[in-house]
Parts: sequence; C-alpha cells; structure tokens
Amino acid sequence: MHTPPSKEEISAWIRLTLEPGIGPTHARVLLAAFGLPQDIYSASAATLSRHVSTELAAQLRQAPSAQTLELIDRSLEWLEAPGHHLLTLADPAYPVALLDTHDPPTVLYVNGRVDLLNQPTISVVGARNATPGGRDNARSFANYLAQQGWCVASGLAHGIDTAAHEGALEAGAHAGSTIAVMGTGIDIVYPAANLKLAHRIAAEGALVSELPLGTPSIPYQFPRRNRIVAGLARGVLVVEAAKQSGSLITARLASEMGREVFAIPGSIHSPLSRGCHELIRQGAKLVESGQDIADELGRPAPTKPAPGKTAATFRTPRAREILVALGHDPVDVDTLQARLGLQVSELNALLMQLELEEAVARLDDGRYQRRPG
Repeated sequence: MHTPPSKEEISAWIRLTLEPGIGPTHARVLLAAFGLPQDIYSASAATLSRHVSTELAAQLRQAPSAQTLELIDRSLEWLEAPGHHLLTLADPAYPVALLDTHDPPTVLYVNGRVDLLNQPTISVVGARNATPGGRDNARSFANYLAQQGWCVASGLAHGIDTAAHEGALEAGAHAGSTIAVMGTGIDIVYPAANLKLAHRIAAEGALVSELPLGTPSIPYQFPRRNRIVAGLARGVLVVEAAKQSGSLITARLASEMGREVFAIPGSIHSPLSRGCHELIRQGAKLVESGQDIADELGRPAPTKPAPGKTAATFRTPRAREILVALGHDPVDVDTLQARLGLQVSELNALLMQLELEEAVARLDDGRYQRRPG
C-alpha cells in the first residue's frame, strides 16, 4: 500500500522545484542518484558535486532562504484545502502519459479531480484571437469527444482553449470532463476573464500547473505549459492557428512524443487556417468532425497504475531498453550510455524511474544492477 508522503518530504519536493538553476532535468539527475529530495539535501557537497556543478552543490548544502521557506509554507497551506493536491514523480497518481515524455515535470499542483490525469485525453488547442466559427468548432468537437468519454485538455487561454473547455463541461457530469493546464501558478488565473471558468473547471474537472504558487503570466512559461498539454494527450487537435503560433509548437511537441496530430482545414484566405494547412501538409490528419478523431483513436480506455505501484511502473520503451542493456551483471553509467546511445541526462532520468519502481538498484560503487523479478 502506498504510504502518503510526510510533510518533510513534500517540503523537500517543493524546495527542489524552487532551487535557482535546477530545472526538471537537473532534478531528475539528482533524484536518480540520491532517491527522494530530502536525501539530496542531506548529501555532502562532495557527493553532490559528482552530479552537479560545484556552485550548485554548494547551493544545495545551504539552508533555504526566507523567501523559499515562506513559499513552502504557503504551498503547504494551499494543500490543506479540499481538492488541492501535489503530485510528485514518486506519486502513484502521477499521470502515466507524462512519464512517457523526455522531461516530465518534477511536481504537479492539481486543483480538482486527480483521477482525470490518468484518463484517456485529447488536447484541443488553437488561436487566442479565434473566429466565431473556430470557437464553434472547438466547442462542438470538445463536446462530442467528452460525450464519447475523452477528457479534453487545453491551456485556459482566450479563444479556442476557452471554447474547448466550455464544450467539454457542457457534455455533462458523466462525460469525460476537462483539464486546464496553466502557464501560471495554480493560484493565479490568466487571463482574468476566465476566472469563473477556472472555478467551474476546479469543481468539475482539474486545473494543473507545474509552476510554484504565485508565478505570474510570463511568455516564456507557456511553452512549458504546452509540453504538458501535448504530453497528457493521445492526440492533439488544432482548430485554428496562424503560421507562427504556440498551437503549432504544441502540435510539434505532440508529434515528437508520438501522439496523433489532427487539424481542421479552413478558408485559403484566412490567416488562421494557414497553420492548420501547414500541419496537414506535414502529415497531420485532416478532420471534419469529432467522429473522425474517434475513428482514428478508437474507444477510450483508461490507463490506471496497478495497485500498490507508482505510476513509474508503466515503463517507456526507452526504460525497457535499459533493462535489456543492463543484463544481469552490474553496469556503470558510461557503459550503459555507450550501449544505448542516450544523452546522460535522459539516461539518468530513466534510471531514476526504474529505481523508483524498484526495478533496478544503484550499488555503492555507482553501478546499476537489475533487481530479481
């Protein structure tokens, strides 16, 4: 049975995401080496410096700043409210789909239904300055897909995102519902005009953010949000998009992750059709109805972690390759890297995943070995 994390562990996870200069990639390298975040902070500077720069090692050995402690306290207080959750990479409820991406968020703040993050999901994205017809299409497609049991994910922005969330919610309580991935801290709704919609999503669906509480709307955060929108989904539908737009970034990320990409065609005279037409030329599937998507993806089937296991049990193909490459004798990281041709950061992240599910063990000399079973 999964034991809920202690307050100390939750605080350490939050602190790790607040460390300057340590993003998800560095965090996974450290987690792979030491285990849980509190183990990172109890390690010596010399040990830490084997995995990060001397400067970062020294930083991790320092006591957290007053500002960091204040934000940790605020986050712990936020988590006490009903419906508020913090999912970590070690949590059984962490979305399986995101574990199949190359840089899953270290933590996810969730306001609402955690179960939705492991439901079959289709993301619907498009222009903020959408046409009335584009908004109607987004609402209609999302409504149909939600009625078929798909959860509809989007980014809570003006235009297509808003219409998609509304369409999914209008499908009713027994439908697939909706996930809004935010480019701000989960306690800040952007745009403010969607405050009422965000409250409804929190009550009937789920608001999700990887960013610390209080993080404002900053343009460079939105590509990070887009990778989660793409990663959660089995397919991404682009409704309207200009040739240079965040929606096309989401579609590209989805394609790189092996997700299906769908696009609705439009008038050759509309600038908001050009992005969709470009995607179709690149291989996206042209769709004219929600049924086209349902036919392509089949009937939605939920993905749920097995009882007593973390979500990491659902291994990516790369993780399975590591198990094969390990064989049955201890192997050092350099040898594994040579056998697999992976970047060190990706290899360490995958080894951490396998360690968390107790499929491999890290020996005292730094080598890895498969566990029996």
